[in-house]
Amino acid sequence: MSQQGYVAAPPYSQAQPGMGGYQGGFGPGPAQPLYGHYGGPPQTFNAPPTGMMKPPISSAAGMPPPPVSSHYNPNAQQNGAHPQRYPAPPAASAAYGQPPQSAYNSMASPAPPPGQQLTNQMSAMNLGNYAAGPMQSPPPAPSSVAQQPFQMAPPPAMGQPQTPPGPQSPHMPPQMTPPQSSPASMPMAGPQMGGPPMAGPQMGGPPMAGPQMGGPPMAGAQMGGPPMAGMGRPFPGPPPPGAGGFQQPGPGPAGPLGYPQQGGQFGGHMAGPQPGMPGGFPGAPASMAGPPQKKLDPDSIPSTTQVIEDDQAKQGGQIFNTNIRGQVPPLVTTDFAVQDQGNASPRFMRCTTYSLPCTIDLAKQCQVPLASIIKPFASLPKNETPLYVVNHGETGPIRCNRCKAYMCPYMQFIDGGRRYQCVFCNCVNEVPVFYFQHLDHMGRRVDFYERPELSLGSYEFAATLDYCKNNKPANPPAYIFMIDVSYNNIKSGLVKLICDELKTLLDKLPREDGVESSAIKVGFVTYNKVLHFYNVKSALAQPQMMVVSDTAEMFVPLLDGFLVNYQDSKAVIYNLLDQIPDMFADTNESETVFVPVIQAGVEAFKAAECSGKLFIFHSSMPTAEAPGKLKNRDDKKLVNTDKEKTLFQPQKGVYEQLSKDCVAQGCCVDLFLFPSQYVDLTTMADVPSHTGGSVYKYNNFQVETDGEHFLRDLRKDVQKSIGFDAIMRVRTSTGFRATDFFGAIHMNNTTDIEMAAVDCDKAVTVEFKHDDALNEETGAFIQCALLYTTINGQRRLRIHNLSLNCTSQLSELYKSCETDSLMNFFAKSAYRAILNQPLKNVKEVLVNQTAHVLACYRKNCASASAASQLILPDVMKVFPVYMNSLMKTAPLVGSTELATDDRAHQRLSVMAMGVEDTQLLLYPRLIPLHNIDVQSEALPAPVRCSEERLADSGMFLLENGHSMFLWLGQASPPDLVQSIFNLPSLAHLQGHMCALPELDNPLSSKVRSIISDLLEKRPNSMKLQIVRQKDKPEMVFRQFLVEDKSLHGGASYMDFLCYVHREIRQLLT
Repeated sequence: MSQQGYVAAPPYSQAQPGMGGYQGGFGPGPAQPLYGHYGGPPQTFNAPPTGMMKPPISSAAGMPPPPVSSHYNPNAQQNGAHPQRYPAPPAASAAYGQPPQSAYNSMASPAPPPGQQLTNQMSAMNLGNYAAGPMQSPPPAPSSVAQQPFQMAPPPAMGQPQTPPGPQSPHMPPQMTPPQSSPASMPMAGPQMGGPPMAGPQMGGPPMAGPQMGGPPMAGAQMGGPPMAGMGRPFPGPPPPGAGGFQQPGPGPAGPLGYPQQGGQFGGHMAGPQPGMPGGFPGAPASMAGPPQKKLDPDSIPSTTQVIEDDQAKQGGQIFNTNIRGQVPPLVTTDFAVQDQGNASPRFMRCTTYSLPCTIDLAKQCQVPLASIIKPFASLPKNETPLYVVNHGETGPIRCNRCKAYMCPYMQFIDGGRRYQCVFCNCVNEVPVFYFQHLDHMGRRVDFYERPELSLGSYEFAATLDYCKNNKPANPPAYIFMIDVSYNNIKSGLVKLICDELKTLLDKLPREDGVESSAIKVGFVTYNKVLHFYNVKSALAQPQMMVVSDTAEMFVPLLDGFLVNYQDSKAVIYNLLDQIPDMFADTNESETVFVPVIQAGVEAFKAAECSGKLFIFHSSMPTAEAPGKLKNRDDKKLVNTDKEKTLFQPQKGVYEQLSKDCVAQGCCVDLFLFPSQYVDLTTMADVPSHTGGSVYKYNNFQVETDGEHFLRDLRKDVQKSIGFDAIMRVRTSTGFRATDFFGAIHMNNTTDIEMAAVDCDKAVTVEFKHDDALNEETGAFIQCALLYTTINGQRRLRIHNLSLNCTSQLSELYKSCETDSLMNFFAKSAYRAILNQPLKNVKEVLVNQTAHVLACYRKNCASASAASQLILPDVMKVFPVYMNSLMKTAPLVGSTELATDDRAHQRLSVMAMGVEDTQLLLYPRLIPLHNIDVQSEALPAPVRCSEERLADSGMFLLENGHSMFLWLGQASPPDLVQSIFNLPSLAHLQGHMCALPELDNPLSSKVRSIISDLLEKRPNSMKLQIVRQKDKPEMVFRQFLVEDKSLHGGASYMDFLCYVHREIRQLLT
């Protein structure tokens, strides 16, 4: 996969004109637009004249087929065609999140006749109804095999052959065969829905659609109005089967264009037509404006907190055994234990769906991305067994001769145990003599339970010299601390803070279990315009400093004494850390270099023949004359233009080469930034984000308020478990393969994922595409193999295996989806897309895909019901709230009020996140603390992220893994304020408090223990910000209430849901 591109395949693998390098005009779609290219220019299709019969193209239900290629199309790479995943917009595409008038222009549609007043319009959306239409029993539990019948698409109209449901998967009860429903019970069948947009009043109207259609506020008729430009447009192709074949009531073929457009962002109240557009469609009387809108109860729409609570109640505290293929694990938010019985724990691997579609066509039809989020070094709780290390001696791990997959539980032993068949490529291999073992009556090896690689999903192999650089044993890694000692950092007290902390922190360097002290060596550099290296050899009485001022040709001036064992050189290092702040106390040098600092680290590791990590503490843009010098290129005028993407593109040249050098040497870079203005974080963070590193950012750093917050990050970062000089490969069984990779990684070719280091918080998201049909009987297999160096300097192979089901039933696929994993994939996909596409397109594509995935479910899996009902798959019922929240995140919001560096920082952080981190980021936890039970161990149940849930007399804690707020209502009772802050009232509260005082009362200790537990649990530290209701800082807090309208123009959850519902209806008509 080329790193820069969104490669996906256009319909029928034919490259579209103009698609090579993402320049302007993308040319038209393919000649016969059987499937409108999603996100491409709208194609108008005239409805056939009354009475004309047109055979359907592909769908079982006689419904028109879905579009073929979408941007995140799960299998778009056929025959190596590299088309565009986010197609360019048509000229007229509607902006998302722009001022009204252009955003989501809703089309005016006929108003209902006066008698048809809408009384109960929104409640007709029937939002209580997740996947269980009126004809269905309650939805199944996601994990258990569903007991309920699932409606399938109706039998084909027009006498096409009936496709029976596919063979049952092995452990499914027989009653699961989907009952066939007749065409009449198709949710969208029936004359009142067919017809061109102008067919009579019952076909939709403005927001106040007649009762039989009552849809969301903005939904006109399912056919009302032309499709949004560039947004989800109705499927091209024939209209749905009306009651009598394909006849359409109403006048002849009204092309769906030419309605006057109404302004309004998606959710502007559009009751009735606007002035100057009498009646909403040509010729209608002006008196037909609808009645005022009835408000939908927010409690009736799916709640994330409820979904999380239900899963915790159902599976919390239980053991999840991984012995069943394609088993959907509990949610990431649920507290459960894992027993590895042949598949990797969900802590290591999660998937967007645990039942892969058998064919490319099925994958295209549902447009659910097929991806796995792999966190190879995930930390395991204390009650779970660490990974076993298997040593096969001199010969090294046993692997398939053809595809090089490692021995795992899915290999089939045959021929009395003398040979085995590889599950990934079907090659038959000889079993080495030393590894031979007899088979039992089940065909399993007798030593099955004694060998981790035959009975467990995750384990490690000791690697031989063949797996080492230059066939020499690896050395233990080293950590180099590189401190910017320019004027700002000395004056702010940062340098002294770092030096004091390192004295104690270096005692806690990571070490292997059971070892006295860490094998990691340490080194120290300080720098401004020049670099100072320190010799801290244990034999010295005083540290020695060596200065390198020629930053153009970087070298390390000393080899012996630069990287040392901390325990041996402790006294000299203490001495050095005491001296550094004094040595530079009188500096007035404010210019710094940056690239030479990293180069120095790489050179030091090269000389020592080891891998390692650089901890760089830096405060300003590198403006001194040296390689990698940067200039201010922040330009707010680019926001909301096609050139906005340049703000997220790093400066090429020296930075790009530096990333490659770092990866080649196994040099990971962690960057701690303390900026007071723009520093071009996009470019400075380029090396960390390709070497498995992290970027931490503390704006306008002050030791008093931010010191502790920074030190918590530093401590976590230095102590976390980590592997170095890593290379990872993901192998799959035949029929599908890994095509795209997202993470803090470097790709030299299309298969090897290279990471200078990989720690317990870093995840790689891997997208899969079909290259052939899959088989329901055999299922699908994924093996992730990671070769790395341990902190002791041993080469190891860490193997994670996962088996998935394959299905030809869409209902099975939707039942096995996992919303949190899907959102991790969509976030990374969209965040990479903004490097090459205008934000507007990227967001359009997200909306389209949301509507498409849900429309496909509605059409093929839900039982028949009124079109006005919004029916969501049970496991995806909160998918819209997450998707809306993603579109309101800083990188995707075109607002000049947001700092470019902050947007870039969030973009890069998310690229390396695992599922639990993206889940929390997109739906923060809002915990009420005012009525807390101080006796109880349990945390109070979080409430929905909306202003409506806050109480004037309440106290709420909000956290999303990066920010933490304590919100106090203006009517907070004095005794509450007294017990938490030791103040008589809120008015006495000082603005800059960043930690709660330690008071000796039950409430204070309870609240402080909740906060410290959260800080302990999350990968990053969070700075506690205390906000009072109606104070100015409350504006920042409100951006995290993701169910509400956002300050920067994003829709509320309710409006977005209505909008998506309308898009779904449009796709279905």
